[in-house]
Amino acid sequence: MTIVLIAVVAYLLAALLLVRGVARGGEKRSWLWLLPAVLAAGLHGVYHLLVWRNAGGTDLHFFSALSLVTLGMSLLTLLVGARGSTAALGVVVFPIAAIMLTGYAWYGHHFAEGLDWRLQLHAWCALLAYATLAIAALLAIMLWVQERALRRREFHGWLRALPPLTELEMLLFRTIAVGFVLLTATLLTGLLFVQDLFAQHLIHKTVLSVLSWLAFGALLFGRWRYGWRGAVAVRWTLAAMILLVLAFFGSKFVLEVVLRRT
Repeated sequence: MTIVLIAVVAYLLAALLLVRGVARGGEKRSWLWLLPAVLAAGLHGVYHLLVWRNAGGTDLHFFSALSLVTLGMSLLTLLVGARGSTAALGVVVFPIAAIMLTGYAWYGHHFAEGLDWRLQLHAWCALLAYATLAIAALLAIMLWVQERALRRREFHGWLRALPPLTELEMLLFRTIAVGFVLLTATLLTGLLFVQDLFAQHLIHKTVLSVLSWLAFGALLFGRWRYGWRGAVAVRWTLAAMILLVLAFFGSKFVLEVVLRRT
């Protein structure tokens, strides 16, 4: 638990440093948040590895999957923020990661599943896709908030902490494109390696995932063909992400937490 406590404190410290930077708005950006954020994400990953070593395999149940997705989101925030863009994402991502890691540490341990390499490949593709597209959803919300404030001529100080609209929009669609590729890989590996969708309680999960994939694909096509942007892009992104959350975590919550099935 020492590792978890240090990781949680480091996540919250990184978020507080980012809040201070956002509050200062136009002042020179500080990179002090990177050190505790890197420490937190590193310890987050180490904790999972230690648990899996003791369990004798990879634990991908509900709370573990939630924790891993937020770890992926933290790493993506570090990658994007270290390049000077949208470090403010960490204000939201790091506290969520701290909460999910704590939930996993206190409640979420399960016996590891004996998954072969093919199903593990499918699971890791899914977790990476969810983490990437969750970041895209946060970027879409940031884009909506920024556009709304500018339309109303509400020039708050925190707006200066965000990148220009064009840069934010470009980052949003690049993130969606990467997530779409990962989601495609997830569906393909699922199609190839999962033997019986009905016996494994996966039919509803598959249908919702395909609907989300179609929505993200339609958004990317609309962007390429019709130049979709702004509120249209935000609505499509959030709708597709809601479908994806219901597909994976909604079904896992019902099966593994409510019904106690694995």
